[in-house]
Amino acid sequence: MLAQIKKKIKSSEIYKSIFRHGYEDTQRNRALMVVDNVFLHLHPVRVSRHAVNYGYTWGMGGISFLLFIILTITGVILMFYYRPAAEYAYEDMKYLMNDVPFGALIRNMHRWSAHLMVITVMLHMFRVFLTGSYKPPRQFNWVIGVILLLLTFLLSFTGYLLPWDQLAIWAVTVGTNMARATPFLGHQGPFGPELGMRPDNDVRFLLLGGTQVGPPALLRFYVLHCIFLPLVTAIFLAVHFWRVRKDGGISGPVQRKV
Repeated sequence: MLAQIKKKIKSSEIYKSIFRHGYEDTQRNRALMVVDNVFLHLHPVRVSRHAVNYGYTWGMGGISFLLFIILTITGVILMFYYRPAAEYAYEDMKYLMNDVPFGALIRNMHRWSAHLMVITVMLHMFRVFLTGSYKPPRQFNWVIGVILLLLTFLLSFTGYLLPWDQLAIWAVTVGTNMARATPFLGHQGPFGPELGMRPDNDVRFLLLGGTQVGPPALLRFYVLHCIFLPLVTAIFLAVHFWRVRKDGGISGPVQRKV
């Protein structure tokens, strides 16, 4: 009975539209299943031995991506309980930590995953540098990795203000004050005054929506942290993974001639 039902399901047009190839263990079918599946095609049909050697790769790239997924899921949950307004933000944090079931767990998962992602991305870049994986033909992907490192820093920095407590406000105040010395874009930076940069039109003013950390800065950091930066990061991650595949997979140890 079950065999007939299974056979009938597999012969239906709906099943064939989802799974277009059989599961017979042939080399062609294995390749077709990988290429035609939205999830499986992210992985190569064959993997080099060094690619699964954690002593060589450290697994930092995969761990960083896993932390990004955790941050995305926990961040969406936190958005249900948070209002990016100066009169509500701190009280919402207290409500989340003290009254929402598992709220403290979700927030701490988000917080510690953010700290760990900064560390793992830096370690990943360090490992790539040590093993020479930035060399031809992988120069472009190295540049993408540097951009992803900067995006990770920006995600961490913009999220720091959202609790809207004294620690967050003064930390972001100190951090954004450094933007005043940005070359060309800061009113205290090299060539800034010559280009007409002032406290009310330089890059710091653009970040904060004013001349000091206040409600406009909280809203801007919320939009950057929850919408703009995650979308840009996801796009660059897709390009990064695609280039790894196009460049022949994870680079291996240099083969020395004897």
